[in-house]
Amino acid sequence: MKRIRLDRLSSQLISTAPPRSAVSSSTRICPATRISRLQAPLSSQRRCQTTMSDAVLENSESENRPHFQEERQIPLPSPPPERALQSAKLAALHARLSLSSKIPLQALARALIDPSADAHPRFNNANLAFVGATLLQYHTSEFLVTRYPRLPMAILFAAMKGYSGVPALHQIARAWGVEPAAAPGEEVDPGLLQFSPDKPTVIMGKWGYVRGESKEVLKYKWRRGMSSRVLYDDAFGEMVQKPPKEEEEDPRPEVSGVRNTKDVVIEDVAANAHANFVRAVIGAIYLYCGREPAKTFLKAHVLSRKLDLENLFEFKLPTRELARLCAREDFEAPVARLLSETGRLSRTPVFVVGIYSGRDKLGEGTGSSLDKARTAASVKSLKAWYLYSPGEVGLPSDTFAEDAAPWKPAYVDIGEIIS
Repeated sequence: MKRIRLDRLSSQLISTAPPRSAVSSSTRICPATRISRLQAPLSSQRRCQTTMSDAVLENSESENRPHFQEERQIPLPSPPPERALQSAKLAALHARLSLSSKIPLQALARALIDPSADAHPRFNNANLAFVGATLLQYHTSEFLVTRYPRLPMAILFAAMKGYSGVPALHQIARAWGVEPAAAPGEEVDPGLLQFSPDKPTVIMGKWGYVRGESKEVLKYKWRRGMSSRVLYDDAFGEMVQKPPKEEEEDPRPEVSGVRNTKDVVIEDVAANAHANFVRAVIGAIYLYCGREPAKTFLKAHVLSRKLDLENLFEFKLPTRELARLCAREDFEAPVARLLSETGRLSRTPVFVVGIYSGRDKLGEGTGSSLDKARTAASVKSLKAWYLYSPGEVGLPSDTFAEDAAPWKPAYVDIGEIIS
């Protein structure tokens, strides 16, 4: 055990401290001494005591004080792409859609940004949605034409809209679990759909030509022939309207809000944004994975939906149209025959009528009278003709693969009956 020398320890404790010099009246204690060196910047570290007068000190501080101008950062209209890697909702959506690992989360986040939220083409989904809309219309049209070769053009346009129109794509996006954001901005989660109802957006599917008589067609309700609809109108048979010209600014106040909302607000902003997101996802799959994965995804999510084509038909004169159809196909003239009836003298009679062409039965219908039953039988006969399907046949896009079999032309009908 080491011995402690008490004489040295006592001499250190008893030693007197040097006297503290009195602070003069001109001595100034700098308030910066309350701030630690870790908290204070290097430019603010200066001597805490000085013997200069207060006036000279203030003048020197004002001269040597650095002028810092706070740079104001303008908020971004949409979340930055690097935040996509930190979004749990975006990762869950990527896994829910079973997307390939080749598609980065940044591409899926871009697909969720509508042009109304961010007008910059490199950060919104306008380009991806354009590619996806083209693929949608191509594969949907070839599916319908080869599966139902006898569909009238009006029904074909309606079926195209039923598969790849805005209402159908809106329901698909809702089924995927896409949630819209309350308002677009930099602080929004990248996994939310961002759009603004007060800013202009991009409406896809407006391929076609503007008619010279478009104003008269809208004003006087002129009839548009089917051939002109195929040539001039868009993929859904709807007329392409010319955008109104921007009027000169009028300094006088306007009572109505027509001028303030034209070319900005569309009918359903949310549905259009959801539809653009679905198109953008298909376009991203085509861009990162190729043609076949995009076709498989489109067939699984769009063409697999059930569309009741029978409810799309509306015949004005089904009996005369059926007679013309039989004459064109060299069939015997259709004849209506009463098959059965019940309660002829009661309040609710039921008649069953069949339409025959020679020995072949074309259709059967029921009604509360003989005329209604014959009309119902004619309608069913026409639907059975137009909804004919050869089954699973090859599509033109199947030949794009390298090892694909030669193309076998599909059966296409000569057209519907013009009554």
